[in-house]
Amino acid sequence: MSCIVGGFHVNYHTKPGSYEHIMGIAEGGNMALMAGVGPMGLGAIDYALHNSRRPSLLVVTDIDAARLARAASLYTVEEAAKNGVKLVYLNGPTTEELMSLTDGKGYNDVYVYAPVAPLIEQADAILAFDGCLNFFAGPTDPAFSAKLNFYEVHYSARHIAGNSGGNTADMMESLELMAAGKIDPSAMITHIGGLDAVIDTTLNLPSIPGGKKLIYNQISMPLTAIIDFEKLGETDALYKKLAGLTAANNGLWNAECEKYLLEHAKPIGDYK
Repeated sequence: MSCIVGGFHVNYHTKPGSYEHIMGIAEGGNMALMAGVGPMGLGAIDYALHNSRRPSLLVVTDIDAARLARAASLYTVEEAAKNGVKLVYLNGPTTEELMSLTDGKGYNDVYVYAPVAPLIEQADAILAFDGCLNFFAGPTDPAFSAKLNFYEVHYSARHIAGNSGGNTADMMESLELMAAGKIDPSAMITHIGGLDAVIDTTLNLPSIPGGKKLIYNQISMPLTAIIDFEKLGETDALYKKLAGLTAANNGLWNAECEKYLLEHAKPIGDYK
């Protein structure tokens, strides 16, 4: 979560006649999260809606209908409106569709959550004057690149930001918001497992769908998707209880689940 918070703080804007960088997103501005319903994107939506500096328009795009639907159920349009934000989810929108939502003005802050060149180029195309493009995704290819419109860099004062990780202040802010119940990073978690699941999970991580995998070191448990609890609960009392506890919390892992798991799961071994 601190990485996400750092991403919001590292963006910057300027004002005519001054060389001072005004750090942070444009308050009350237009924001787009591109490929924004993966685990980190979900955290970004949560933070955008519930921190002290919010956009007035938040557009979240992706090309996965199921993940968009899940995001929309976790962070609803109605909840966003209560916080003064117009929230829009779009599946594979065109540049024209995105621009129409801003009456042609563009977006003050655009975040790219997947290392895909056409996505970066679309993000560049929808920037407003003095807009900041944040490339949040971490590519594995050292030569990864995409085209940018340098005419607009010169004449429209567009700029680029990026960060890898957050600092101590970002971590503290994240913890404070969690403790206050303003943000809930459990939305990122899709799988639960014990210490004996770590090796296979690590070796096969690229082929395992979903979001974050939460491991409890003191128990023995295969890596299990939360959405599979109900099916597994037909023959296993542990999963049946966990299915009920997650269902009561909009399908999310929570403190009650953790407490029950640690009290009833098979211990990993003797620590004496």
